[in-house]
Amino acid sequence: MFLPTFHDVKRAHERIRDEVNQTPVVTSRTLNRLTGKEIFLKCENFQRGGAFKFRGAYHAVSRLSPAEKKRGLVCFSSGNHAQAVALAASMWNLRAVICMPQDAPPVKVEATRGYGAHIHFYDRQREDREAVARRWVEEENMVLVPPYDDPRIIAGAGTAALELMTEVSHLDAVITPVGGGGLISGTALAVKGHAPETLVAGVEPARGNDVYLSIQAGKRVTISAPETVADGLRTTSPGKLTFPIIQRLVDHLFLVTEEEIRAAWEFAFTRLKLVIEPSSAVALAALLHHQVPADIKRVGVIISGGNVDLTMLPSLRANPPI
Repeated sequence: MFLPTFHDVKRAHERIRDEVNQTPVVTSRTLNRLTGKEIFLKCENFQRGGAFKFRGAYHAVSRLSPAEKKRGLVCFSSGNHAQAVALAASMWNLRAVICMPQDAPPVKVEATRGYGAHIHFYDRQREDREAVARRWVEEENMVLVPPYDDPRIIAGAGTAALELMTEVSHLDAVITPVGGGGLISGTALAVKGHAPETLVAGVEPARGNDVYLSIQAGKRVTISAPETVADGLRTTSPGKLTFPIIQRLVDHLFLVTEEEIRAAWEFAFTRLKLVIEPSSAVALAALLHHQVPADIKRVGVIISGGNVDLTMLPSLRANPPI
């Protein structure tokens, strides 16, 4: 597969802009005061399906041929990509099979099922999710829609940052959460294509630092399945396509602890009045705990999603809060 470019992000936006929500950019004087920066939050928690993932999934499905669409879609995901593919499939009236880990958040499972997809559960600790999905491809002749390692997915994900850069000028940096790398690589293409001087930074949970370790090693590193409250960032290795884009275009990677993630999530909920998922809170955590250099003043943040599991609320409380 080819590596996508800034041109691909722009073309993706042209294709999907009538189907996606152009999500709001919000600010907070309290957040600015606590961080000493001007921060602009691109709220993909208000995206269809509750997360940025719909952008890439819909774009990927829209680029399939009629013959491929008839074969049906299969994907593997812990939640947001699952919902995105299920929603895109329902919009095109296509069959969809979603391979989800047994410990996927119930709210994401039910939302995925609500879009009409069939859910196939697997054991995250004993089974390889790609192998599980590949069996559906081989046995049922279905089309795989990967969660991040696909040029159409990457380009679609980058459209959120493209909208942000169009709406807010003169940003010093744009920060995103980092899982498999679809969002950060798409964001990097959009940001560097639009304003090459703007820095791009990503944030991972310290317990799920596969991209950070890969950058340090200069090659893709695989870690054990991480146990982190940021359930959407439990990847074990960066993608084959996303990693070279990250290497080339991402300027900083930050790591945040579980308590820092919880504190940032609670701050968003109680002070910003934003319902976001813990995976979204990692970027806020890096800012609130002053990891971002002081000379970076105007910062865009991609709030990646808002599909928080209500049963997790007691465990998300920070001690102490910010």
